[in-house]
Amino acid sequence: MRFRSVTLQGFRNLPLVAVELAGTRTFLCGANAQGKTNFIEAAGYVTALRSFRGAEARTLVGLGQPQAGLAFVVEHELFGESRITITLTAQGREVMWEQGRVTRLAEFIGKFPTVVFSSQDNQFLRGAPSLRRRWLDLTLAAMDPAYLTALQSYTRAVAERNMLLKQGGRDAGALEAFEHELSAHAVILVAKRTSGVEELSRLFRIAHARLVPEGAAADGVRAESAGLVYAPDTAATSGGEFAALLLKNRPRDTLLKSTERGPHRDDLELLLNARPAKQFASEGQQRCLVIALRLAQAAYFKQQGGVTPVLLCDDVLGELDPDRRARFWASLEGEPQVIATGTSLPQSDGAGWQVLAVVDGKISATGGGA
Repeated sequence: MRFRSVTLQGFRNLPLVAVELAGTRTFLCGANAQGKTNFIEAAGYVTALRSFRGAEARTLVGLGQPQAGLAFVVEHELFGESRITITLTAQGREVMWEQGRVTRLAEFIGKFPTVVFSSQDNQFLRGAPSLRRRWLDLTLAAMDPAYLTALQSYTRAVAERNMLLKQGGRDAGALEAFEHELSAHAVILVAKRTSGVEELSRLFRIAHARLVPEGAAADGVRAESAGLVYAPDTAATSGGEFAALLLKNRPRDTLLKSTERGPHRDDLELLLNARPAKQFASEGQQRCLVIALRLAQAAYFKQQGGVTPVLLCDDVLGELDPDRRARFWASLEGEPQVIATGTSLPQSDGAGWQVLAVVDGKISATGGGA
């Protein structure tokens, strides 16, 4: 998949942007706070109709604007040339593409895959488990409608149970009904997360091995040492076991007015040399690990959906040393489109860039390349 053109109106600080993207590498160059990341955010929105920053749709509308508009022309392996328009307002969003108006997320999510590499990705290691769960949920749901359905149903059931708990948990019959529904969806989530992480871990090890310099073994880092581990919140694997656990925890949950156990508490862990990377990996090693994780996500999307994702690199390539940057380019398969940002022009990296200047929310061609 490749973006051929991107048109934005009233999106964050971008009043009106209309750019044609040429070739497979585009670089947005400009000082900080000019709108480069906002462009990446808009392009990434097309994958799951959500911001990679976690922002709500209403906050993406520019200050003083009634709405924001996003329009894309995409060259797609399965759909040919596709046109997508997204309108964002304080009330929500409307999505249109060749097949008509999109009314259900399941009809659209994952059809136009992108992977965002962000300078904030190290928070994946250091941040709360919810960050890692959100990444896993997006990755699996984008390629598996059944996973998305189970996740949505499970989330609703947890919310309904929590509402009953906040009312004192007096309606035992209603609680039991929601616990059985919750348990049925929990089994599906755990099974699909287990198999999904197993495959993602395999792709993660391959990507990491391609990024690790040849002499890294001398520093105690083996190329095959990276790992991705799924850490479910409970050992329950059947609907009956989940239901029994919820029943057992009901008194405590009633006091806390919240469902404290289940897949909504699951976590992921990145390993280096069989040890938690969060505690034992250096800054450079952590950066390499999260880039490998994004590459694994891209490989997973292509493997499962048959579509090459667009790679959106927000101010990350400049953080890599020349050797790792060269290895990053060498690790890419299928010549994916790369849209990158930075405050200074990239090194040639063996190929030319289409360079766009970003100044105060305006994006224009520079008349040259890099």
